[in-house]
Amino acid sequence: MEDRKKKILLTILVLAAIGSGLLWGWRKNLEIKQKEKEEAQVIQEKLANKKALEESLQKAVASISKNTELAIDEIIPPPPPSMNRMKIQGCVVDGFLNGQTDDAKSAIDLINRSGCYYLHRSIETWLEAPDFEEIEDNIKKITKEDVVYGMFIAEAIDTKAEYFSKTKERELDFSKMCKSDSKNFWGEHTCIPSLKRSEYQNYVFDMATRAIDLGVQSFMFGQIHYQDEVSQFYAEDLIEKIRDYAEFRGVEIVIGAQTNDIDDKKYLRAFDFIEGGVGIDSDGKVEEGPCFSRWWKKKGDWCWALLWHDDFRERANNVLVHLDWGGVIGDDMSIFAKMSQEKRAETLKYLDGYFASRDVGFLMPMLAVLPKENEGCHGNSRKFYSADNEYSCKDEDVINRLLEN
Repeated sequence: MEDRKKKILLTILVLAAIGSGLLWGWRKNLEIKQKEKEEAQVIQEKLANKKALEESLQKAVASISKNTELAIDEIIPPPPPSMNRMKIQGCVVDGFLNGQTDDAKSAIDLINRSGCYYLHRSIETWLEAPDFEEIEDNIKKITKEDVVYGMFIAEAIDTKAEYFSKTKERELDFSKMCKSDSKNFWGEHTCIPSLKRSEYQNYVFDMATRAIDLGVQSFMFGQIHYQDEVSQFYAEDLIEKIRDYAEFRGVEIVIGAQTNDIDDKKYLRAFDFIEGGVGIDSDGKVEEGPCFSRWWKKKGDWCWALLWHDDFRERANNVLVHLDWGGVIGDDMSIFAKMSQEKRAETLKYLDGYFASRDVGFLMPMLAVLPKENEGCHGNSRKFYSADNEYSCKDEDVINRLLEN
């Protein structure tokens, strides 16, 4: 009788173990199937995204060549950009690839013989949609093999501008890109574009993809606090799409923004770098506080941020600064161009050392805008600064020495 009880108990235990095993196996199988379903969904999403990117790529390829059958494999990606070199060998060359300098040939020759690695704002879009045929022609004239081209995505558009989007296959409507209540903000038929507007996102994405196809690897949003809303971060999805497109092409890029006094760490860290002006005085020196004292006197005043200050630098991935310009008397470039040649050389050496010690990149002035009534040195015309020894400033030798060190 006792043996029978033991057998029954053993049978129950065995059946329980089998049942438990079956239950565990069922659950495990369910988990595996769920995981496989999730993985399959991710794969489908990637395939769908790849298809969309491939369509955009083919359109972008067609937009830069008369040979619409140009194979993707024939486009060789440039080497990855080095942020460290961008910091120590960066130059401001405002609009020289889209012919906004007064002497395009001289500007291209200046860059070809320079020590510049990063060509900041080489494509300018202030109140002007880029002409990619012109940009491509000028890129072909650059004999330097080791360069990183930069595109400036301006906070100012012309509402009457014309631009055919290859990705949308239609003319874009610039009047639909405007931020509310910004009509004529920069002058007649101008406005501030808003990243909240889908038409503006269409414009930026199309520009970026076409630029990537031409070898451009740095993109910077001008005064992002005008174009975006920090609390909403409308730029986030657009930035991700641009990065996805670059990855699909096998091109490594960096994306930055002029962020002024934005101090939200999450927002700042979404960009590879933040960029802003130096704010020099007549002696060529800079200040220590977070806001430039020209406008900021007390709490509540408008802050023109000095981005190398810890309030901003420690919250960002990287910081780049340059001699700022607004085309008005008293801006950085205006002050700099009025100095003697010896004083300009002294100022550049000071700024280069000052910012290098703080791991901040100081971008050397090669080509930039000046107020025409400035009465200092200038390039081919009084409205434009050039470091070229052919003109009156003759700063290129000292700049190239600093870039080599």
